[in-house]
Amino acid sequence: MKRLAVIAGAALLLAGSAAAQSTGAADREARGYWWYQAPPKAEQEKPDPDALVKPVIPPIAELATWTPPKIRTLIEQQRDYAATVLTVDAVADFWRLQDFARRKARAFAGVTQLAMLTHPELNARAANPLVGEARDALGAQKDQVRRQYLRAHAGEFALVMFARTSCGYCKVQWPIVQRFQDEMGWQVSLMDLDRKPELGQRFGVEVTPTTMVIRRNSAQRMVIAAGVETYPNIAQMAYQAVRLLSGDIRPEQWLTGAGEENGFFDALANGPVSSTDPRVLGGDLIDAREPRP
Repeated sequence: MKRLAVIAGAALLLAGSAAAQSTGAADREARGYWWYQAPPKAEQEKPDPDALVKPVIPPIAELATWTPPKIRTLIEQQRDYAATVLTVDAVADFWRLQDFARRKARAFAGVTQLAMLTHPELNARAANPLVGEARDALGAQKDQVRRQYLRAHAGEFALVMFARTSCGYCKVQWPIVQRFQDEMGWQVSLMDLDRKPELGQRFGVEVTPTTMVIRRNSAQRMVIAAGVETYPNIAQMAYQAVRLLSGDIRPEQWLTGAGEENGFFDALANGPVSSTDPRVLGGDLIDAREPRP
C-alpha cells in the first residue's frame, strides 16, 4: 500500500509539471516572440508629513492674487517652521505674512464700507438705526404693529398657561400672562397639571410653566414659552406664532419682526432661500400686507 501511495504521488507531480509547462507554452505563444515585460518599479518612499520643510514665500505681487484659504495655509506652514527653527529671519517672515493678511483684511473692510454706501439696501443701519431717538421711535412703531395684529386675532386664538400648584415659577409667570389678556384682549386660561395630569400628556407639556398659543376650533397650537418669560418676549412670540399658524409667514421668516416684511431682516425679501419655498415649487408666498380672504 505504501508503495502504491508513493507511485500515485509521483504521478500527480508529473501531471502538475506537464500542466504548468503546457500553460507556460501557451502564454509564450500568446505573447509572441518579441514580448517584453518591464520589471516592477520599486515603491517610492512617501514623504514624511512631519519633515521640516522651509515654506516658499512668493513675492507680494503674486501673494496678492492668492485666495484666503491658500494664504492661511502658507501662514500656518511658516508659523510651524519658524517655531521649529527659531531663527530671526524665519520668525520675521511669519510676521510679514501676518501683516499682509492684516492689511488685506483692512482693505476688505474699507471696500465693504464703500459698498454699503453705494448699496444702502445691504446695510443693516438703514433698517436698524443706532441713534437712541430713532431706535425708540422704531420700537414704538413695532409695538403698535404687533398690538394691532394681535388684537385683530383675539377672537381666533387663545393663550393657555400650564402650571402646577407646587411650581413657584408659575406664580411669577401667571401675572405676566394676565397682562397679555388685559392689553391684547385675548382669552387667557390657566391649566393646573396637578389637578388634571392628563392634560400634560395630551398637549405634550413636561415643564411648567409652559405658555401655549391655541387656535380655537382647531388642532393648531404652538408653545411660545417654556419657563418664565418677560411680557415683551411673550408678546413677540405670540405675534410670530399667530402669523405662522395663520400662514402669513413661513418658518424661514420667524425672526422677521413687526414691520420688517420685505426689508433687510426678512429672509425671503429677495427670493427663496430653501428648496421647500413655494416659489421654488412653482407657487408663491402670501403677502402679509394684503388682506386675507
